[in-house]
This record gives sequence, structure tokens and C-alpha cells, in this order.
Amino acid sequence: MNFLTRNLLILTTLILISIWAKPAVADDTNTQTNTSGSNTNITGGYESTTTNNNDGQTNTTTSTTTNSTTSNGAGIPPPSANSPSYSSMSQDVCSMGVSGSVSTGLVGISGGKHFIDENCERIKLAKVLQDFGMKVASVAVLCQDARVHAAMQSAGTPCPFNGKIGAEAQALWDKYPELRPDYEEHLAKLEVIERVDAELLAQQLKEAEEEAARVAAEKARQAEMEARIAAEEEAKLNEELNNIVIHVDPEPTIVERD
Repeated sequence: MNFLTRNLLILTTLILISIWAKPAVADDTNTQTNTSGSNTNITGGYESTTTNNNDGQTNTTTSTTTNSTTSNGAGIPPPSANSPSYSSMSQDVCSMGVSGSVSTGLVGISGGKHFIDENCERIKLAKVLQDFGMKVASVAVLCQDARVHAAMQSAGTPCPFNGKIGAEAQALWDKYPELRPDYEEHLAKLEVIERVDAELLAQQLKEAEEEAARVAAEKARQAEMEARIAAEEEAKLNEELNNIVIHVDPEPTIVERD
């Protein structure tokens, strides 16, 4: 059980105890009549009666005062629990301090812990490698972040892969996509691309079928028109042949020769 889990368990237990526990409050009622008591906290009623008799007339005035104070300060809440102050200790340390506190009617508790900022460490390591002239190693460190890897992929400059860069690195990333830091996002993108490509292909096939049907219908209309024109021309030619008259002389003409 790590430090954070153990602290959370202790905090939960204390909260449950504070909810279930009920502080004991004295329910005694003390009555003091026209006498100043010696108790520090007075609980109960104070009553005084004054009677005046002047010239046979009697006036009676009664005053009642009730003060209620819990004995021994049981109703006073405990001081608030203050969260401890956590700092990074230095500007060159990639850590973040987190603290918190809980205060109830019975108990208060506070705690804190440092957490490592891996993104900050990655940036610092990349800068150091760049200063040493290790440019490929510097880019490789940054490419461990899924966002940087996806950005490099979109820019057409894939991240290095086992000493390979450029097209060779891209071929290896395509061969072993499970090693990508953005593998889940990569799969989601591939699903979208495949779905859109399938829809575009279906649309292209539909348009091709519609174009083929249109061309076939156009050819059929053209053939029908040509057949009609040929029939009309043939009918016209037959009509012209029927209107031709052939003249034949009944007797032959005799031509005399010298």
C-alpha cells in the first residue's frame, strides 16, 4: 500500500468516526433565584418577583431570564486544519506539491505529497540532448509524448525509430503500430479514414453506374433516331421510284441509208 492510498484510508476512517460520534452535552437545568451563582457557565432560568403595596394597591412585576450555555465548552468547534505548504524547492526540479485538509466537529487532518511532472522532465532532457548536439535523440525524447508523435506524423516528419528517420522510420511505424505512444488515437483515426473512404468509394460506384446508365440510354436514343431517319429516307426513295414513268414507242423507227 503506497503513501497516498494509506493517507486516503486514514482520512476516510476519521471522517466516518466524526460523523457517527456525538459529543455529550449536559442536560442538567439549574435554577437560581435572585442569587448570583459561582458557576462559570450558567444553564437554566433566572426569575425575580417584585411586590409593591402602596395605599392598599398591590403591584406585582415578574421578570424571567433564561440563559443556556454548554458546560466545559463542548459546543465550541475545534480549530480548522490548515494544509501544509508544498513547494518545488527549486526551479530546476520537475515536481508539483499537492496538499489538502479536512476538518470536522471532532477531528481535523491535513497532508500533502510531491508528484513528478514527466512532461517537464521530458522537455529538460530534450534541451540537454540538443545542447550536446544529439538532435535525433532530442526529437526521440519529445516523441515519447503522444501529442508530439501525432504532430510529427501530421507534419510529414515521422519520429525516429531505432536509428531510422524519414521514410524508413515511417515504414517501421506502419509495421509496428502498437509501439506508437498514440496507438489508441491512431486506431480511432484509421477507423474514421476507412469509414470515409468506404463512403466515398460507394458514392463513386453509384455515380459510375448512373453515368453508364445515362450513356446507354443516350446510345439507345441515338440508334432509334438513326433507324427512324433511315426508314424515312427509304420510304422517300421508294416513293420517288414509283413516280418515275417509262415511255416506250410502239413501232420502231426506220432510218433510211443511202
